Amino acid sequence: MTENKSIKLNTILKDLGSLAVAFSGGVDSSFLLHRAHKAVKSGVIALTIRTPYIPVREIKEAIEFTEKFGIRHKIIDIAFPEIIKHNPIERCYLCKKSLFTQLLGFARENNFMHVIDGTNADDSGDFRPGMKALQEMGIRSPLLESGLTKKEIRELSRVEGLEFWDKPAMACLLTRIPYDTEIREETLRMIESAESLLLDKGYPGTRVRVHGDVARIECLPGHIDKMLRNPEREQIVSSLKKIGFRFVSLDLEGYRTGSSNPEKQVS
Repeated sequence: MTENKSIKLNTILKDLGSLAVAFSGGVDSSFLLHRAHKAVKSGVIALTIRTPYIPVREIKEAIEFTEKFGIRHKIIDIAFPEIIKHNPIERCYLCKKSLFTQLLGFARENNFMHVIDGTNADDSGDFRPGMKALQEMGIRSPLLESGLTKKEIRELSRVEGLEFWDKPAMACLLTRIPYDTEIREETLRMIESAESLLLDKGYPGTRVRVHGDVARIECLPGHIDKMLRNPEREQIVSSLKKIGFRFVSLDLEGYRTGSSNPEKQVS
């Protein structure tokens, strides 16, 4: 079954031919870019957007990936869109519209026929208004079109020897902040620093959600007990307070996708 989806993906990419890949450096877009590069070679370019709400670590990893495989790569710097400064519920839709307008413009100016992104088959089952924006703009999503799920993408990446296959999922830093809250760059840097610290301490995929001066930590399954028993726990708390948080809490439900979506909003 997965093999048939993989073959379909290759067929889609070859048929599209000239591609600009929206490349975040995450598992899905990395797998898509790698396959696109194999399918159409010089007809591919990776486009990475750099904004204040994208972690610097992600940009560095995107650069390292394209350099390793010899893939053309362009970083596009975009200022914080004013339309999402207060983190509206439709933020993802508005953001995608704003950012992908820039990608489409670059593609047209440089004679790339299509812009594609790493949306997969699992993404259609959650609250993802950004997908509506992509569809309206004519952005193709070959992983979704071929029916590949996140689990299948990870497995294909592992089989093909791609080191990122087990990389934790990432999302832009705006997802750590409640809706209808003014976004301050200082807050974004605090989140980025806190999550980077926790990653270095052995907690990959951890989210630090911000509620005023409270940092609410969401760990991956199995890491909650590890953190509670960690002799460095007090040092971690102290470090997060030095970053700027007044209170540090551990969410006992752990990390779950969409925990800040309207129907899942934590009070």
